[in-house]
Amino acid sequence: MKFGKEFASQIVPEWKDAYVDYGSLKKWIKRIGSSARRSRPPPQSPYRAFSGLLRKKNVAASSGEGDVENPPIRVGRSLVGEAWETVVLVAGDGGGADENEVRFFGKLDEEFNKVERFYAGKAEEVVAEAEMLNKQMDALIAFRVKVDRPYYGGFEFDQAAEASELAADVAVSVATLSASTPSSARAHRKAQMEVIAEGGDGAEAGTREMVDFNERGPGPEQKASRLASLGVLKHATMDTALVATPYTAIKDFFTHHKDDEQDFSRRNLKKVEGQLRLAFVEFYNKLRLLKSYSFLNMLALSKIMKKYDKTTSRNASKPFLRMVDNSFLGSSEEVTKLIVRVEDTFVKHFSNSNRRKGMDVLRPTVKREKHRTTFYLGLFAGCGGALILALLLVIRARNILGSEGGSQYMNTMFPLYSLFGFIVLHIIMYGANVYFWRRYRVNYSFIFGFKRGTELGYREVFLLSFAIAVLALVSVLLNLDMEMDPLTQDYGALTELLPLIVILLLMAVLLFPFNILYRSTRFFFLASVFHCILAPLYKVTFPDFFLADQLTSQVQAFRSLLFYVCYYGWGDYKLRQNSCRSSSVYNTFFFIVAVIPYWSRLLQCLRRLFEEKDPMQGFNGLKYFSTIIAVSMRTAYSLNNGMIWMILAWATSVIAAVYGLYWDLVVDWGLLQKNSRNRWLRDKLMIPNKGVYFVAMALNVLLKFAWLQTVLNFQVLVMHRQLFLTVVASLEIIRRGIWNFFRLENEHLNNVGKYRAFKSVPLPFIYDEDDKAQ
Repeated sequence: MKFGKEFASQIVPEWKDAYVDYGSLKKWIKRIGSSARRSRPPPQSPYRAFSGLLRKKNVAASSGEGDVENPPIRVGRSLVGEAWETVVLVAGDGGGADENEVRFFGKLDEEFNKVERFYAGKAEEVVAEAEMLNKQMDALIAFRVKVDRPYYGGFEFDQAAEASELAADVAVSVATLSASTPSSARAHRKAQMEVIAEGGDGAEAGTREMVDFNERGPGPEQKASRLASLGVLKHATMDTALVATPYTAIKDFFTHHKDDEQDFSRRNLKKVEGQLRLAFVEFYNKLRLLKSYSFLNMLALSKIMKKYDKTTSRNASKPFLRMVDNSFLGSSEEVTKLIVRVEDTFVKHFSNSNRRKGMDVLRPTVKREKHRTTFYLGLFAGCGGALILALLLVIRARNILGSEGGSQYMNTMFPLYSLFGFIVLHIIMYGANVYFWRRYRVNYSFIFGFKRGTELGYREVFLLSFAIAVLALVSVLLNLDMEMDPLTQDYGALTELLPLIVILLLMAVLLFPFNILYRSTRFFFLASVFHCILAPLYKVTFPDFFLADQLTSQVQAFRSLLFYVCYYGWGDYKLRQNSCRSSSVYNTFFFIVAVIPYWSRLLQCLRRLFEEKDPMQGFNGLKYFSTIIAVSMRTAYSLNNGMIWMILAWATSVIAAVYGLYWDLVVDWGLLQKNSRNRWLRDKLMIPNKGVYFVAMALNVLLKFAWLQTVLNFQVLVMHRQLFLTVVASLEIIRRGIWNFFRLENEHLNNVGKYRAFKSVPLPFIYDEDDKAQ
């Protein structure tokens, strides 16, 4: 693999614009080469004098003295500003400066200064975050002491030693960054070495001297530091959002005050440790990616300078790369030292000094595609195709739908089995989304907040969908043309219960507590569903409202679930008879289940409006409120075909559809920007073919108006009414699948614009008085 492709595959997607523009620099190298070939003198005559077989070596050239005496470039700080600047001293065969080479080094300086500024800014951020984590560790250790020995006055605890793990390197980093201005680079490196020499050994000594406080005996000379360590808890309070529950949310809303008394219980300690553990893992991941960022950019600069030397036959890489090594990007060691300190701290305090266990958490193994996944995927896909073919042949050969019981089957059994079709289709669309997200490097794992290494690939998603499809198709074939027993005049109870059995089996697998069958993903899904149900009582995160948006496209599936309850609850399933649609209770819930997804999404918007004070969340909530009214009017019209209901359904549906279209295309997708450099699209696009976006917008408009079938009462002769409703509901699921890709693409580009490559982990402790706490 060429370096350019390898470089592009290893960059952090959200930091793409902050990396060296390797492709642009390569183009300048090609221009320099083309210019050199045009100005190259004609080949020498073959009749020139023979120079001999043995040549005397040019000592000055071989020793590099020529490079020292006549360097091709000079690199230093610019007089105006503090950026690095390269001056071309020798360029062109005639001794003059070639314009392409001058522009190349101008572009090279611009890219390098961009990289150095970005790296310095990120280094400053991680140092500040390390200081905060150091304070969090002080509070955690004091919390542990308070929980383990609540009534003991002389706590066996040396806070100074415990805190020295991160504090020493933070002090080094602060001193480094404070002196890392370009105008004092040499003084910065000298001060850095002095600080490391004075503080680094002390930090190592402190690490060697640390002993667990439960095994350490109290000493009179350490009493002052022990008592001072508990003073941290006077200034650090536990964040109540960390232990938020629906009960506490309701209590805080009505009481409008919080208790000053902290609950030093083991339950809260476990939550604090878990949150701080997650914060360390994310911080460590940030440090590793920042170190990789430095390495990749330095490697790219080295590669591009070697290409320049090869093209121009000059040795300009040495002075330039020497400058890179002496710059903050090449000489800074803050990130490397913090990586070591974080590893030591995590292993000691969160892995019980088990380094292998701790490093497995900090550096999880890369998830590899398993051959058995591909095998079972092909197996279930083949079985599903064969079952669909067999199903079509049986229906055609026996004319089942045209028989006397065909209409009864479509009105009773088909709504039950259509639920599996909705589920399978939605999972297939999600699998296609995952495939294209990966192909176009959309960081969906980070956006959703999946635990590293647990996110499902498109093969696993397709495997789940095809497995459910096979299970449902087998159930359909088993009771497709069951006839009534002539003696009992009823159907076989077991085969009639097959849809319910399949549903219960899927629910059992979803709730299966053991660590098999993608437990992490299943529990993540269940947690998001629970947050959607109790929308106003939990802080709204991206996975929660993304899932709520998916549920708004599954209204027909919710109605199928309602039909399950009615059919098996108070219907006579042995005779395939029910009175659901004539029941007022059923019709009432027919309204309610259609509104529930939109209501949940509305509550999420109101929660975000209350917390974030963002008026856009209010307008978004108004969109879902209008949809609730439109769905209610269309449902009322479907149950009572009156002129007034039709007018109300038309008016409310048009308003909701137009409002939703604008929000989808402009807000969620970020398209329809007439001043963009890509007309009516965004400035930045992930898909090279712009036509894809226009096709997606057209499909979204067409599928958004699928509700017209409810108002206009389309009658398709070849389709039963239930089949037609299922097709329309499937089109809405397909529209949602298309929406998913562009919604996440826009979210990814927003993160890229703000260089957000890491999720923000809330810290367990809040320092109200930092100065006093210190």
